[in-house]
Amino acid sequence: MTYLGNKITAPLLLLLATSVPAIAVTGEPAPSAERGKSLYMTAGCKHCHGTVGQGSAAGRQLAPKPLPAAAIAQFIRANGTNMPAYSAALLDDAAVADIAAYLASIPPSPLADSIPALRSLTTSREGKP
Repeated sequence: MTYLGNKITAPLLLLLATSVPAIAVTGEPAPSAERGKSLYMTAGCKHCHGTVGQGSAAGRQLAPKPLPAAAIAQFIRANGTNMPAYSAALLDDAAVADIAAYLASIPPSPLADSIPALRSLTTSREGKP
């Protein structure tokens, strides 16, 4: 096979075909944690679940280790709880995937023992210097 005078072999074509980003194949952009954070903050998730998905009395903890995007979409569309439902018209699957990407990007909280101020509180309560 020749293309503009250069030989392109089948293995090279295969490499090129599998290296193309998903956006070119599916037409959908890859999930983005940056877009997801913006959606999470503007859609109202932060009001009950906290700005980093830590949860509160009003909403469960979502991060770290969030549910997969498909499970999140299924839950927010028909959840049977006090949480308002978000139809696909309000948050489509791509938006939910972005929110899931944001939640997945949130690292776990540090252990209390790794925070000097908290470590000193623990040792002072135990009577240690």
